[in-house]
This record gives sequence, structure tokens and C-alpha cells, in this order.
Amino acid sequence: MGYERRGFGPRTMYKIRCSDCGAEAEVPFKPTEGRPVYCRECYQKHRKY
Repeated sequence: MGYERRGFGPRTMYKIRCSDCGAEAEVPFKPTEGRPVYCRECYQKHRKY
């Protein structure tokens, strides 16, 4: 399953477990070992404005 990007083809999605709430989610980047990764809802709470 991937998103079609204009001129790039399908996007690889990686399954993650949210560092805050523990929910399973997918992100369009390979998570870095040792760094927190968040689901969409928790990311909005942690985003810097």
C-alpha cells in the first residue's frame, strides 16, 4: 500500500507504534533508532508552532 506521488511512483510506508499513546500507525519515512515517532494525533500535540 502506498501513496502515488507526482512523478515518483508509490511511496513506501513504515508501520510504527506511537511513542506517546502506543497506537499502531504508518509513516512515510524510515524511523530512526532511538528517536520517538508519533501517530498523527500525537504529532499534532508535539508539533512546535
